[in-house]
Amino acid sequence: MATFSRFVNRADRKTIEEVPLNWNKWVRQTHRWLSIAFTVGVIINFVAIGLKKYNAWVGLSAGLPLALQLFTGLYLFVLPYATKWGSGRPTD
Repeated sequence: MATFSRFVNRADRKTIEEVPLNWNKWVRQTHRWLSIAFTVGVIINFVAIGLKKYNAWVGLSAGLPLALQLFTGLYLFVLPYATKWGSGRPTD
């Protein structure tokens, strides 16, 4: 019985705790999934060209994820520099 009450208390603490939202993790994960979508779009483009059924919508299947990847990639690129600027350390 004592084990059960400890488990309930532990579960209660987990539901009360607030977990901070880590934007860097979400942006990084989104960037990874966009890279998969871009790769699939490029493969679809090559197949459409091979079958001679290429049109503008097929081209956008790779273009849209690539455009979104531009923003997530720029964010991830600037992130280390922004943390240095925010910490007040001198840059090399």
